Amino acid sequence: MQPLALSLPVLTPDTALFLDFDGCLVDIAPRPDAVVIPPGLPERLARLHDALDGAVALISGRDVADLRRHLPDFPGAIAGSHGAELALSGQVIETTHQADLDPDALHRAAADAVADHPAILVERKPHGVALHYRADPSLRPVVEEVMARLADANPDLVLQPAKMAMELRPAGSGKDGALDRLLAMAPFAGRVPVYAGDDLTDEVAMARAQALGGQGIKIGAGETVARHRLPDPAALARWLDDALEGLR
Repeated sequence: MQPLALSLPVLTPDTALFLDFDGCLVDIAPRPDAVVIPPGLPERLARLHDALDGAVALISGRDVADLRRHLPDFPGAIAGSHGAELALSGQVIETTHQADLDPDALHRAAADAVADHPAILVERKPHGVALHYRADPSLRPVVEEVMARLADANPDLVLQPAKMAMELRPAGSGKDGALDRLLAMAPFAGRVPVYAGDDLTDEVAMARAQALGGQGIKIGAGETVARHRLPDPAALARWLDDALEGLR
């Protein structure tokens, strides 16, 4: 693991805070629907939202509705489906549509293709599909081959590698684009971005935040563009609690 940074960013009243969900705010679970919300997380997010005058957002590969099920009272903005969805004040205001995409047909094709490998989990998404091989990492080549075929059959979607998974997501979406869209809106506009994430999908957003004069925080192991690192979601929670004390 790359050594921890000697210091972490200091949150100020001019910060815009962007947070990934899985592996960042919550520990990775064997299945996406099995994540456990840590005690105090909803309250922590609400306090951050108040302290930063609303400039706190979740940016996730999960869709907005799924995130709302886990954090129903989160008051901030949510960019879901890698930025294909954007919700403010609890309402989805922007959605990227693929005119030729039939999500149900895509989900059926993915499930049929891996039917002989029950260890592969098919995660159905409104704008794509993901195949998880965490239960049997030796099945990675099967997942990669299946997803390459599905990508060829669905040119409006692009392959997105992730931790023990491969995903098809809308072309043109990405967490860096979600960051840019939010930074063009109130209350994020004019602020310094700080982005925390754990996965390959977060690297472009951390790079973008740093290019704009902000900071990236990598959660967990692995190569990263981020200038800072924390070992796990519990460490991020402690840092956020300390940052809240400094914002008083």
